[in-house]
Parts: sequence; structure tokens; C-alpha cells
Amino acid sequence: MMDFRFVIAVLAGGLATSMTDWFFMGDWIYKRFDKHPEIWRFEKGQGESKGIAWSVALPFLTCAVFDFLCIRQRPFTPSSTFTLAIGAWMGVALPLIAANAIWMKISAPIAAFFSMGWLVKLLVAGLLLVVIER
Repeated sequence: MMDFRFVIAVLAGGLATSMTDWFFMGDWIYKRFDKHPEIWRFEKGQGESKGIAWSVALPFLTCAVFDFLCIRQRPFTPSSTFTLAIGAWMGVALPLIAANAIWMKISAPIAAFFSMGWLVKLLVAGLLLVVIER
């Protein structure tokens, strides 16, 4: 049976990291740094609702998987959780975003904000898990 605190941590993390996604990748970033509007799937806000609906669910998946990995660590401590967050960011998110920025028309500021958003997302998910599980 799933631990109630784990579910609360995933829900809280999903909600909080949805806000960090909006902060780091929101409209105001793209309006300032988007040099290549042709790379986006939707033009001028048309049809974005379906994409937004699908992408809102993804932070919950990220938090669920990350929180599960954190709890499986022995010992489960704040230090181990933050180490895992930084390791996952450096080993997965950062190289993936950097490679995409090299090969796709993604400006450096957008790639940097996207990368920092992932670091904050993982750290927030870990922080909320530690607070709720303790």
C-alpha cells in the first residue's frame, strides 16, 4: 500500500514544480529571448491548450519517480536527497538540454533558464519530500 505521506509529497511537489516550470519557462522568457519562433509546434497561441494540459501532468510524474528514488536510498536523509537532485540534474537534465541547444534552434538564454528550471524542480521535489516525510 502506498504511503499517504508519499502521495502528499508527490502532489505538493507536482504543484510546486508546475509553478517553477511556469517561472523558468513562462511566456516572459520566450518573449525576451525567442529568436526562432518557427521551432514551436503552435503558432501564436493557437492549439496550445492540449499541449499545456499534457505538460501539466509531467511534473507530477517527475516528482513521483524522483521521490521514489529518494526514499529507496539508504539512508534517506536531506543530504542524500539533495545529492541525488544535483546528480540527476548534472547527469541527465543538463547534458540533454545542452545537446538540444547545440543541435536545435534554442537560444542560449532559453537553454540556461530551462536547465535552471530543472535543477530547481528537482531540489523543490526533494525539499518537499524531506519536509513531508520527516
